[in-house]
Amino acid sequence: MDLDVLYLDNHLLVVRKPIGMLVQGNHTGDDNLLDLGKAFLKVKFNKPGNVFLGLVHRLDRPVSGVVVFARTSTAARRLSEQFRKRTVEKRYWALVQGKISENGRLVNYLARRQTKSRVVEDENRGQRAELSFERLAYKDGVSWVEVDLATGRHHQIRVQFAHFGHPLLGDYKYGSRKPFPNRSVALHARSLSVVHPTKKEQMTFEAEPEAFWPKQFT
Repeated sequence: MDLDVLYLDNHLLVVRKPIGMLVQGNHTGDDNLLDLGKAFLKVKFNKPGNVFLGLVHRLDRPVSGVVVFARTSTAARRLSEQFRKRTVEKRYWALVQGKISENGRLVNYLARRQTKSRVVEDENRGQRAELSFERLAYKDGVSWVEVDLATGRHHQIRVQFAHFGHPLLGDYKYGSRKPFPNRSVALHARSLSVVHPTKKEQMTFEAEPEAFWPKQFT
């Protein structure tokens, strides 16, 4: 499978993750972005031996969008620090059931159990999850929202919108009743902004959603 490269320099490899692709390998042995990225760099630069590529964040398998990898250990350390300090700007597009408010802010506490997360009332039993959103369009019972993610909890966007009665299309795990193509979830990591690890400049990377997203919502 070809890698969709959005940006490449000596310190960063930025790619567009397709729906259904793993970011990192697991027990399934399926293709994953990390291994594809290493293979791409090995061929492009004719590198002998192993190729370093640092994983600094992840996207769920049924989600598409921007993924940033670090090409050096220094870049990996500095990017990881940005994610840890929550200075990275992460914007997502989501299609949710129902007519949601024009804008809003969601703050909950999430607890994870195996492959699912849920909202808990006791803050001592969960991690704080915060996001803000703006409704970009509404049609045929579906709202298109842009999400500014302040924290990065497990399944955060999916869980919080479902908790407030607006599950994402195709997200049967969290109560969706509307399908989405290719057994996917209608969630796309639209843009990611980081400070370049050596240039110290703010850089924003964007990726288009899958071709099967409804045209009125792109």
